[in-house]
Amino acid sequence: MKGFFVWTTGLIMATMPVLAQKKKQIDSAAAIITYGYLSNGKEVSGNGLQLIIDHNRAHIVAGGTKQKEQQYLHLGEAATYQVLGTPNGDIYTLRKPFAEYTSAELLPDTATILGYVCKKAKLFIRSNTIEVWYTNALQLKGTPNITIAPGLGLVLRIVRNGNSETIARKITYRKITDKELAWPTNLGQQVDDAAYMRQVIDSRYSTVPVFNQEQISWGNPITNPAGEQLNQTYHYAGGTVILKKVKLPETGKDTTMFAELIQYSNGDAYDRTGSVFMIPADKATSFLDGLQKGVGALPLFTAKNGKSYQGMVATENYLPALEILRFFTPFGVRHFNEQVKIQGYKWADSVIYKQDITELQSRLQGEVWLGVYIGNYDKGGHKVSLSFKYYPGDREDENHSAPDWVYPVFNTTNLMEMAGQEYPTLFDRDSLSVTVNIPEGIKNIQLRYITTGHGGWGGGDEFNPKQNEIFVDGKRAYHFIPWRTDCATYRLSNPASGNFGNGLSSSDLSRSNWCPGTLTSPVIISLPDITPGIHTIKVAIPQGKPAGTSQNFWDVSGALIGEKIH
Repeated sequence: MKGFFVWTTGLIMATMPVLAQKKKQIDSAAAIITYGYLSNGKEVSGNGLQLIIDHNRAHIVAGGTKQKEQQYLHLGEAATYQVLGTPNGDIYTLRKPFAEYTSAELLPDTATILGYVCKKAKLFIRSNTIEVWYTNALQLKGTPNITIAPGLGLVLRIVRNGNSETIARKITYRKITDKELAWPTNLGQQVDDAAYMRQVIDSRYSTVPVFNQEQISWGNPITNPAGEQLNQTYHYAGGTVILKKVKLPETGKDTTMFAELIQYSNGDAYDRTGSVFMIPADKATSFLDGLQKGVGALPLFTAKNGKSYQGMVATENYLPALEILRFFTPFGVRHFNEQVKIQGYKWADSVIYKQDITELQSRLQGEVWLGVYIGNYDKGGHKVSLSFKYYPGDREDENHSAPDWVYPVFNTTNLMEMAGQEYPTLFDRDSLSVTVNIPEGIKNIQLRYITTGHGGWGGGDEFNPKQNEIFVDGKRAYHFIPWRTDCATYRLSNPASGNFGNGLSSSDLSRSNWCPGTLTSPVIISLPDITPGIHTIKVAIPQGKPAGTSQNFWDVSGALIGEKIH
């Protein structure tokens, strides 16, 4: 028995190092956890999310896209680190204690994931229900989502609102290299939540500034730069048009493009028509000729009322200005805020007009002339800033289609109003007809149409609904009544708006497709019957009669958009 005991003891002693090695391997605090993602129960490929843990430190590595922001957990400090490197070399860091994140409600439910019994917790974050399964049975600690239960244990499953799920697929125990952990050696500038979030958002897209705090006014001396210089601001039409030649980036079909205009009054109290436009330069004559040489340089369209209208329709040798945005200034925002005080009314500082213009981006590449017009008669006028914003996407696939052919057809907005361009009163006795020749190799053709009615008295077209009809080769393709009933929504952008005895303000009134302080969105009209070749497009509007010296008119712009057959 004694010998047996010694032998057995020896066996135990001999095998202890082996068992210790296995235990050390199983209980290691260094591992890579790979997660999958499901949406509505279906696996989403290409996610590749990993949680790389090395004892008290962890790195959350998102898959599928190149990370600009790096996210870390420091379990020893019970804090998260979010580190952002910007293209210009600046580094911003947000350090946040675990205690500042939303607390979890611990529940009695359990589930087994990858062989480990996990407990359940629930969180409510911004009206979203988050269910979490975590385990405390391992030395590994961390979460695949930095905002969800970072100090609870090892999170192996997260379900958001019952339909999107992040779940651990594999745990690989091994030594983690410094390169894999990629713990930051330079934290740069440490900032708070608000400053960090702003930097993160701005890093996700690119911005091309065009105009910055430029004045659009009337009656001031004008001295333009010589020639046609790049990145220089030119003033035309008495100062009511600003123009600049800029170089815009080449973009792919996966890019979403926005135009953003910021505007406020610099002295003018009224609601004014505004337009952001691009000047096509692929014909013998362009709208630039009219700005530089005078309105007489533009081709004429003579209507049945006997009037001639300059530069408003496409011809064989001319394309009108391509309208990017149609906007309307509010009544005196910023400049009159302190002059008009109403208890409980907090006036806006400025108006931001922002619109998706992706359908036009094939025309907005390389060197282009861009302009902004605001019709006004004030020496102070308005101040504007214009920029284009480019948002990368994941639409680079064969099933996605986007317009890559843009052809301006008509634009009756008299951008050179203060240089003698006629108001578009042509619809009183006539329709607007334009003949176009669509080249071979274009499909899925649509008309991008913007329309607003004007005539600012009780019986004028501004305040009376009028049907717009679009005809192609004599056949009506589309009709609607452009009318806005939501103008009162924007009262706080209109401090100088007149107030009526019935309690309404002028800016509250419904109008023909526009409101003071807003954009007018384009209507995209499908033209399935149109094919390559010559076609006539006609716009018909029952324009009202003038009253004394007051007249009705309609600002309409149209551009054909389509896809090239490759």
